[in-house]
This record gives sequence, C-alpha cells and structure tokens, in this order.
Amino acid sequence: MKSFKLVRKLSFLANISLIGVIAFSTQSCNDLLTENVVSRIGNDYINSAKGLNDATSAAYSTMRSWYGTERGMNLTIFGTDSYTNGADGSWKFMNTYTTDFDTRNGHVAEVWNDFYIGINTCNAIIERAPKTTGISEVIKKQRIAEAKFIRAHHYFILTQLFGGVDLRLTETLAPTKEVKRSTVALQYAQIIKDLTEALPDLENKARSADYGRVTRAGAEHLLGRVYLTKATSSAKAGDDYAKAIASLKNVTTNYGINLLPNFGDVHKQGNEANSEVIWSVQYTRDPLTNAGGNNSHVFFLMEYDVLPGMQRDTENGRPFKRYAPTNYTLDVVFKDRENDSRYKKTFKDTYLSNKPGTYNTSFDTSKPKLTFALGDTTIYLPGVELSVEERAKRNYQVLVPSRYDERIFPALSKHIDGGRVDRTQFEGGRDFIAFRLADTYLMLAEAQFFSGAVADAVNTYNIVRRRAAWPGKESAMLISASDLNVNFVMDERERELIGEQSRWFDLARWGNLIERVKLHNPKAAGNIKAHHILRPIPQLQIDRAAGTSSSFPQNPGY
Repeated sequence: MKSFKLVRKLSFLANISLIGVIAFSTQSCNDLLTENVVSRIGNDYINSAKGLNDATSAAYSTMRSWYGTERGMNLTIFGTDSYTNGADGSWKFMNTYTTDFDTRNGHVAEVWNDFYIGINTCNAIIERAPKTTGISEVIKKQRIAEAKFIRAHHYFILTQLFGGVDLRLTETLAPTKEVKRSTVALQYAQIIKDLTEALPDLENKARSADYGRVTRAGAEHLLGRVYLTKATSSAKAGDDYAKAIASLKNVTTNYGINLLPNFGDVHKQGNEANSEVIWSVQYTRDPLTNAGGNNSHVFFLMEYDVLPGMQRDTENGRPFKRYAPTNYTLDVVFKDRENDSRYKKTFKDTYLSNKPGTYNTSFDTSKPKLTFALGDTTIYLPGVELSVEERAKRNYQVLVPSRYDERIFPALSKHIDGGRVDRTQFEGGRDFIAFRLADTYLMLAEAQFFSGAVADAVNTYNIVRRRAAWPGKESAMLISASDLNVNFVMDERERELIGEQSRWFDLARWGNLIERVKLHNPKAAGNIKAHHILRPIPQLQIDRAAGTSSSFPQNPGY
C-alpha cells in the first residue's frame, strides 16, 4: 500500500503565529516510506508545486500535537467518569481539577500554539494555492480542500476546549498583537463552511492511496460530529441532528467502509490500516522524522514490571500507570462479559513470565511462594472476585478487583506498542486511528435517538453490538427500544471507544461532565466546578494581546 507519512518540523521563515515567529512544519509526501528533512526554505517555496505539497504535509503534522500525545490524552481521558489518575505522573491535577490546573498549563498552551501554527499554514495554502504553477487543477483543489479540513478540525477542537477563540482566516505574515475572541456561533459557521466547501474536491473514496490524507469520507465523518456537537451548544439550530444524520449516513453507505468482523482486530498492532479506519494520524519508526511519537502506549498500563516473574519488556510495554479505570468503567460499562467481547478484547488480563524463578507472592497471598518457568502465567485478572480457596489452586497470582489500586489494575491493550526499539522508548511508532466506522455508527445512532427516531437508533446501535458479540451470542447482544435511554448512549460509546480521546468531549457535549465526574470519579469529585466545562485560555496568549485581558478575556473561573 502506498503511504503518506509526516516528518518533523522545518523552518519556513515566511509564516508568523499569533504570538510571534513560528517554526513551520514541512514534510516530504511521496509514494514511498522514505522521508527527507529540508531546511532553509524561502518565502516563495510554497508557491511551487513541491512547496504546496510540503505545506499541506506540514499542516497535517500539527495533528501530532493532539492524537496519541500526553497532552491530547490528558485533555480527553483525565477528569472524566471513566478514568482517574494512577500512581505516577506530574499531571494528576488535570484529573483532580485542583487550582494547579490554571492558565499556565503547559499542555493547554502547546495545543493552542501548535493548532494555530497549523491554522496559519492552512491559511497560507488556501490563499496561495490558486497561483501555484506546475501542478494540476485537480491536485491544487484537493490540497486546498485538505487545508480546509485541517483548519476546520483545529477550530472544532479549540471551540470545544475554550469556547470563543481568535477566528483567523487569512495568512499572518508579520507579528501581530491584534487578536480578539470570536463567538461559538461564528466558529461553528466557519467550521461547517470549510468542511462543506472541502467535500467536493477531496478524493471520493474511503481512504486515499496516499495513506494518511483525508478523503471525502473523513470530512463527512467530521462534519457529522460537528453537527452532533453543535446541537447541544449555545449555537444550536433545530436541524443540527438532521444534518448530522445525513452526513453520518453518507459515511456508512457511500464509501465501502466496513466494520471488521472481530472487534479485537481493530487496534491489533500491524493492522492499523484496516478496512474500518476512515482516517488516521501517521507516525513512523524513524527517530529523525517521528517527532515525539505516538505516546499513548505508556499511559494505560499497570505496574507489572516489578511483580514476581516479570520484568519490563517491549511486548508488555513501559508502564507509566497514569490512567486507572474507575469503578463505573469496570462495573457498569463492561458489566456484560458473557455476551459482549469488548471487555476481554480491550483489557489485558494475562501476563506471561519473562523472568523465571521462585518468588514470594505480593498482592495474592493465597499462597506464599510461586515458581515460574519462561512463558508461564504469572498474573491473571479474572475481572471478578474469587475466593481465597479458588485463588490458592492457581499456580500464579490472581489479581481480583478488591486488590486494584493506583499501581495494579486492568491495563488497556489498544495502544500497546511492541514495535519500539527497546523497553524504555517513549516515542511510539504506531499510527493513531482518529476516525473509524464504529464511531460513525455510534454518532449516527445518538443523533437518531435525540431527534426521536428511536427505531432507527436501535437498528444502528445493533450493527455495532452485533459485531461486538461473542460467537453465538449475537441475539443476546441486540437491544430493543425499551433498552435505549441516555445511560445506554453514554455507556455504549465508552464500551466501544474507551481510550480513544473521546470521553471528555462526549460528556461536555451531553452537558453532564460535572455531574458524571462527581458521581464516578472520587478523586475529582470534590474539586470540579461549573467553569471546568471549558479549559483556561493560555496566559501567554492573553499577555501578548494588545489590551491583554480587556481585549482577550480569560474564561470565567480561571
């Protein structure tokens, strides 16, 4: 398969960010997996055919600030109902909502800055492409459409995180302090305009042969999500759900995209470019071109590497133990394990010895010592309580729910990256699946449900649930209208999409972030307040604006 890959940031002196001179990310885009770093690019480079292609690749590279990064994960996984903080890490305040989560937050500033770099790059492409020579009109229009998709994507994320931001739609060529906050309504109007205008000129297919470029299917998926989110925002309109349904239906029917038969194969390593994927963010194994890499492999893992019979390896991962699942996740979302395969295929429940020997037991004291040969089971997580007598019969440690703590808990297996060069490498190389068909179906079903088309919603949910069933349990997995309510909508999204950078946005869209966190995240319940429905505007942005907070005010509560 031909592949479109991104490389690291290069200097492009013509482009200026909202708060000063930027480093413009530019990459090589070609049919092979070869990637070259280019430097000392002049102001007129983007006006050439190669420059336009490289500028588009540069815009794509800013997606790497969000997908598969610690900042993107902390802003979407932490502080929700499904995950709380584990033992390690200096960013726990992003889960607990203490006063340390303030306007100086580094993750917030990085996303803000990187996205505006991407937006300015898109603005340059959109303005300059019509005058570019040596490139066909079809490709020229496609690059403009890709830039509009990326700009819409970035403004959509920024709108959800911050509310009104600076809506800048022309290339910034010189440093400026003249910025102002727009409105959510104007931002949604522009996001929808960009995506609608992009659609006709994007490739009319599921996935580009130049893998990693967005196609019409990806833009329609995002447009459906935008309408679904707008429907509960301050900019809502009466036809938002209807428009979401139309866009999302197109994705499910017009492009030949199909759910994989086995849910467990969706995130199987080496299978990232599968038939369910609509669009993914590209990473690589080349340290020169991978920037910070896809880091999601480290955050969801338990501390297996100091337990009897185990040591850290690439297969089991580098366990940062940052995110621990809440009781709600384990006891409610994944309650049905007899019919639904997604618990077993989402969490790692077995560890095999890679450090043979005889050891005293640690958490499972139903036996005092255990001896392991290479490859023997050392740890098993049944997901339910077992009696001391039952655990004593097993020649390994059994980790039952009553023994879970901040260090040992069910580890999410979706992002594990066994392809790293060694057991300590942080910069993972797996592509991050950003849009996939099961999510399209779930958003479609949600829009149908909230617009009153309950029968249609039931049928759509059952498409996803049928795939998730254990063989022979398909009928038991199907729901009827009497099963469908708001709690089901919330639980089903997390059963399918847990750990895929969706949850905080989901709760914000439903308007129950505060309520759900107080109910299900004890470490955050005492501190979360109404203003946490938005993130703080980076203080550097306010300080560098003409008039500072009088012209670019901070979000309330920060």
